[in-house]
Amino acid sequence: MRHLKAGNRLGVTTAHRRAMMRNMVTSILEYGQITCTLARAKEVRKPLEKMIGWGKQGSLHARRQALSFVKSKEAMTQLFEELAERYKDRQGGYCRIIKLGKNRLGDNSEMAIVQLLGSETDRLSELKSQSGKKKKAKKKESPVLKEVSEEIRTENSSSEKNDESVKPIEAEPTLAEGEEVETKKEISQVENETSKEESPVESVQIEPAAKQKPEENIQTETVPEEQLEADTKKEEPVTTETDSAEDEAKTEPEKEEVQADSEAVQEETEITSEKVITEEKDPETKT
Repeated sequence: MRHLKAGNRLGVTTAHRRAMMRNMVTSILEYGQITCTLARAKEVRKPLEKMIGWGKQGSLHARRQALSFVKSKEAMTQLFEELAERYKDRQGGYCRIIKLGKNRLGDNSEMAIVQLLGSETDRLSELKSQSGKKKKAKKKESPVLKEVSEEIRTENSSSEKNDESVKPIEAEPTLAEGEEVETKKEISQVENETSKEESPVESVQIEPAAKQKPEENIQTETVPEEQLEADTKKEEPVTTETDSAEDEAKTEPEKEEVQADSEAVQEETEITSEKVITEEKDPETKT
């Protein structure tokens, strides 16, 4: 049973495996990446990330622990100076494994690349950053499009307002059927009232005999009093029920004016009748 036996032995002895891991870690720290089999690449991740953790601490104890595993001074300077600053805000996941998709000729084992993130040979992170920049650029362009769309909308709204301001001049607003009927009724009522108000005034307007010339008064024929009274009755307006209702609706000043006119007409008719009677009695005065 394999109790408490973690990791892959890689088909070699313990000392061989330890030396191989030390060599692989130092070369990764110096060059940024290496190519190896997929099994070895998976096994080298654990000591590599442990060394980067010592480098981030930066203490004397950390330097002595890293120096016991790493072989070269160049790798140590790279570890405690550059990589410590690069990964100070990152909590693990410092390397990447890329499968090459081809096998080794001798034993047909799968090959892979072990690569540090952010190194000179790391091109995938650059491609990801470029794709992120493109997306951000598109988002930045969106406010410009919004401004253009708002300008177009304002122009359209202004043009519509101008059209609405012109429409009332060209076409008059139409009335509904009920409103048309009411307006027609009001117009008919106004016409009837005006016609009825004008009719009695015209009947009352009689030319007075005083305005006539004296020659015409002399040449007038003798008319009996009965015919004069009949004519005056005919000239007076005929009052019906509808007229009486409308006359009652009139204002008081109009009634007073009509009464004054009728009294003046009666006085004028009486004066003319008296003149005719005096002429009949004194025929000699004509000559």
